[in-house]
Amino acid sequence: MSVIPKAVNHKPLRKSAARLNAVQALYQMDVAATPLPEILAQFESHWIGHEIEGDEIASADVNLFRDIVGGVVREQRVIDPILDAALVNGWPLKRIEAVLRAVLRAGAYELSGRPDVPARVVVAEYVNVAAAFLDREETGMVNAVLDGIAREQRPTEFTS
Repeated sequence: MSVIPKAVNHKPLRKSAARLNAVQALYQMDVAATPLPEILAQFESHWIGHEIEGDEIASADVNLFRDIVGGVVREQRVIDPILDAALVNGWPLKRIEAVLRAVLRAGAYELSGRPDVPARVVVAEYVNVAAAFLDREETGMVNAVLDGIAREQRPTEFTS
């Protein structure tokens, strides 16, 4: 588990922590087949805002955490084909490593399901989350895939 500096009342850090926790929860759901209610309860009671191995984990925006995890689960049949289309031919989402898949799904969900969050913020946030877990090449892939989806789904945010 990655640690985010504790800043309980700092809203951007709480949102970043929610995204990081959401990716970790989605990863766990994918790898261990943990059901949604169990993963939400587990993260809210044992991870978010708690001390783990002597490190305090930043408090997260629990509503955003729940929205991302629940939204990915609810919209996965819509999100996955969008991601498949955005990925390089021959590399469908199901062949992508589980952490990378979780990052892409969470980012794609926010781009399609959270129009209140600017597309550039979504892309930047998930590039930062990816950097906590993945190497530079995979982080660049997150940037390229989510930026492409953002420009396709929200073209007005990129005209000026």
